[in-house]
Amino acid sequence: MLVRAARTGGSDLEVIGLVTVAHFFSHLYILALPPLFPVLTGELGYTATQLGIAVAIFNLITAALQAPMGLAVDRYGSALILAMGQAFSGLAFIVIGILPGYSALLLAMVIGGIGNAVYHPADYAILAGRVRSSRAGRAFSIHTFGGYLGFAVAPPVMIGLHSIAGWQTAVITVGVIGFAFAFVLFARRNHLQPPKVRGDDAGGAVSADKWKFLLSGPILLAFLFFVAIAMSQTGFTNFGILALNRLQELDLAQAALPITAYLVTSAAGVLMGGWVADRIRDHDRFVIISSIVAALLTLPLAFMQLPFPVLFVLLALIGVSSGIIAPSRDMIVRKLAPAGSTGTVFGFVTTGFNAGGLIAPPLLGIAIDMGHPAWVFITAAIFFLVIPVTLGFGHGRSKAPAG
Repeated sequence: MLVRAARTGGSDLEVIGLVTVAHFFSHLYILALPPLFPVLTGELGYTATQLGIAVAIFNLITAALQAPMGLAVDRYGSALILAMGQAFSGLAFIVIGILPGYSALLLAMVIGGIGNAVYHPADYAILAGRVRSSRAGRAFSIHTFGGYLGFAVAPPVMIGLHSIAGWQTAVITVGVIGFAFAFVLFARRNHLQPPKVRGDDAGGAVSADKWKFLLSGPILLAFLFFVAIAMSQTGFTNFGILALNRLQELDLAQAALPITAYLVTSAAGVLMGGWVADRIRDHDRFVIISSIVAALLTLPLAFMQLPFPVLFVLLALIGVSSGIIAPSRDMIVRKLAPAGSTGTVFGFVTTGFNAGGLIAPPLLGIAIDMGHPAWVFITAAIFFLVIPVTLGFGHGRSKAPAG
C-alpha cells in the first residue's frame, strides 16, 4: 500500500517548489564544471584524462551510494537527508574554488557525489508522501523539468560568471548559493517530511528483508527500465551533434540546432506528460506507445539522408515522445513501492540512470571512432524498444494499490 500524501504542513505548491529547486541545483552541479574545462586545462594544466577521471569519480560515488541513501531516507527522514545532500553539493564547489589543485578537485568530486546520491530517493519520497495523489503526475513533471532547467542554464551561467570574475569566483558563487539553499530546506524540513508510516503498514517485504525485495524480479526490471531510458537518451545528449555532423554532413553549428530542438522539446514533453499522467490510469501502456513512437522516429536518422527541416522536426518530435513519458515513468515506480519504502525503491531503481550513463558513452565513442556514427541512433532506437519489454514483464505483476 502506498503512503497517502500528507494534508498537513507545507502546501503542495511549497513542497513541489522546494524539491524542484533542489533538483535544479543537482543538475546544475552535474554540468557546472565541463564549461570550464578549457580554463582548467589552460590555467591549472589539467589534462582531459584527469578531468575525465574526476567526473567518473563523481558518477561512481553517486551510483554506489544512491541505493543506500534510499534506505537512509526511509529510516531517518527524507527532508533532513535532502538538506544534508544539498549542503554537500554546495560545499563541493566551494572546495574547488578555494583549494585549487587536483587532489582537492578529487576530494570535491567525492563530496559532490555523496550529495548527488541524495536527490533522487529524497525528492521522490517527499513528492510521493506529501503531494496529494491527484497532483502527483504534475508534481513529478515539474520536478523533472527543474532538472532539465539546471542542465540548460549551467553552461551560460558558469561561462558568464567566469567572464565577469574568473573561474574560482564562478564555482564558489554557485557553491555558496546552493549551500545557502540547504539552510532553507533545513528550516522547512517539518513541512517537507512525509508522514510516518505505522509499523503494521510499513511491514511486509521491504522492512523484513529490504535487499531481498530490491533484488526481486519486478524491482530489477524497474532498474533495467531506467537503464534503458538512459541508454536511449545518452546518445542524443552526448554524441548527437557529432553523429549528425558525420552522417548528415552538417557543420557543427547546423548539427547543434536539431539537438537543441530535441532538448527543448524534451523539457516541454516532461511538463505535458505531468498533466497526462494525472488523467490516465494505464501508465504502462502510455509509456509503451510513446517509446515505440520514439524508436520509429529515430531509425531514419541512422539510415537516411534527410533534408535539414525534416531533421529538425524529427528531433523535436523525438524529444517530445521521450520526455513525455517521464512523469508516467515515476508514477509506475510509485505504484511499485510498498508503504514506507518509496525512498528505498526510487534510490535503487534510479541508479539505472547512472549505470546507463556509465555504459553508453564509451561504447558509442568507440563506435564513432570505428567509423560507425549511425550506431548512436541505432542504439537509441533499440533501447527505446527495450523500455516496453521491461514494463510488460515486470511492473504489471507487482503494482501496489494506489494510495
